[in-house]
Amino acid sequence: MKIIMFSVRDDEEAAIRKWEKKTGVRVDINQLELNADTADQTQGYDGIVIQQRSRISDPVVYEKLEKNGLKQLSSRTAGYDMVDLEQASAHGLVVTNVPAYSPNSVAELALTQTMRLIRNLPLFDARGAEQDFRWAGLMAREIRTLTVGIIGAGRIGGTAARLFKALGATVIANDIVERDELKDSVTYVSKEELLRTADVVTLHVPLMESTTHLIDANALALMKNDAVLINASRGPVVDTDALIAALQNKQLAGAALDTLDGEEYVFNQDLRGKALPSEQLKTLRTLPNVLITPHIGFYTNNAVKNMVEISLNDVLTIVKTGTSEHQVNKVAVEN
Repeated sequence: MKIIMFSVRDDEEAAIRKWEKKTGVRVDINQLELNADTADQTQGYDGIVIQQRSRISDPVVYEKLEKNGLKQLSSRTAGYDMVDLEQASAHGLVVTNVPAYSPNSVAELALTQTMRLIRNLPLFDARGAEQDFRWAGLMAREIRTLTVGIIGAGRIGGTAARLFKALGATVIANDIVERDELKDSVTYVSKEELLRTADVVTLHVPLMESTTHLIDANALALMKNDAVLINASRGPVVDTDALIAALQNKQLAGAALDTLDGEEYVFNQDLRGKALPSEQLKTLRTLPNVLITPHIGFYTNNAVKNMVEISLNDVLTIVKTGTSEHQVNKVAVEN
């Protein structure tokens, strides 16, 4: 049996080789994204694993995967919006993701960014860079005095809720599913009440039609002027233009963005000495109360190991049984 993995980073290889040795399954790797040109490389393989943000919309990709005998397409990420599920299903491809590679990795980043913002550290950094070491006007707040609003209280959001609760914050949440196991940590409220009440709003929702621009101009207008927004989910969940306007108009005290709309052209790339391809990013970088990190919420030793192992295990499961507990689509063509 042979599996091909696309877009493999150097830091993933140790986990891949350990899994390969444990299972006896050969895993070939490359640094390419899956697209119409590279899909030919899947010929002769029993399974495929990807990790990318560029959308796979070309029908040729799915046609080639089916023609090459593949029965699945596994993403070693929680997000799977890069895959056209309708086309994958029509070509008999079971699509899987890794929904819980390490909830702590993303939740801890959300907590870290929150603490940086409420302690005004970006503003102190900006002053320090100019050798201005005064603290006047930048009095901080303590987490235990704040109300933290979690939008999307699933595995990651639920973990974040417990972290904030442990530090003494009042935690409220909004989700389409209210989990009994979280009711000792959060109080469920409407989205509107959460936005009006929270000092910190942190986003942990998947990207889908209903969550695209979930935080728009109307949502931002409901938030407190001294509130901060944390986005460690997916870029398009926030209307970036509306966010920039809110920050510039002092409708919002700050924002921490680990993900951006159009990030695939910027994040995890060395753009030193080059023009940035995003006008929105250029503007955000000029704002002293904005933190930008290049989608590193997942980037811990445990999370990387789990993403590799779970996605590869899904390939074996699907090849053997035709399905997986992490399946995110319905297959229209019989395997």
